[in-house]
Amino acid sequence: MDSSDNPMSDGKGNPSLPGKHRSHSQLTDEPRNVRAAQYVRMSTEHQQYSTENQADAIRKYATEREIEIVRTYADEGKSGLRVDGREAFQRLIEDVQTGKADFEVILVYDTSRWGRFQDADGSPFSTMVKGFKRSMAGEYSRELSVKVFAGQCRLIELGYRQGGPSGYGLRRQLVDQTGTPKGTLSRGEHKSIQTDRIVLIPGPSDEIKNVRWIYQEFAEQGRSEQEIRRDTRASGPQKAN
Repeated sequence: MDSSDNPMSDGKGNPSLPGKHRSHSQLTDEPRNVRAAQYVRMSTEHQQYSTENQADAIRKYATEREIEIVRTYADEGKSGLRVDGREAFQRLIEDVQTGKADFEVILVYDTSRWGRFQDADGSPFSTMVKGFKRSMAGEYSRELSVKVFAGQCRLIELGYRQGGPSGYGLRRQLVDQTGTPKGTLSRGEHKSIQTDRIVLIPGPSDEIKNVRWIYQEFAEQGRSEQEIRRDTRASGPQKAN
């Protein structure tokens, strides 16, 4: 990787793709698969799903363009402010510079995964980094929104509640990062530890019976919402059997 390599992005939240003198069109138009390495990084140990989100996006991007991912370099819980301590990143740079790399391009989710370097020294590598920083400056807010949304989608897929009160007949239960219950949250209470999650659990038995009665009246008896509402206001729902 030398100073002539340029970061590329399609401006739609797809992974940046710095390559060996190849244009984006060349990568997508060639009939043979292009061999690629992917680099993923999360800043802190609390970002449990960050590298998974990045890898999912990179995998989708590569599949759509017939790019074969042959190597993965991952730094977990590493700050992007410096290169020190980022063993995978250093190994990636070394493999490219020494000719050991068996891939042609490097895929990253966005340029911030390379790092947020503050100690540029005028070297070719620093020049490349400054190019990355310029390319990400105007996109930072949009990319942050995309990443937050992706993280929320991941948590929803895993069954975790993403805010808002629980519905009638349900309660919010606080669990730790291993899924062990820690207690039930009352209305207005929120989790205070970043790694804790919230799941929905069945509420009191009388509420569950009421929900079942409403369902039976609507789905099985064919009664309208207005009729059911009128009955519940008059005498309360009749418990389902």
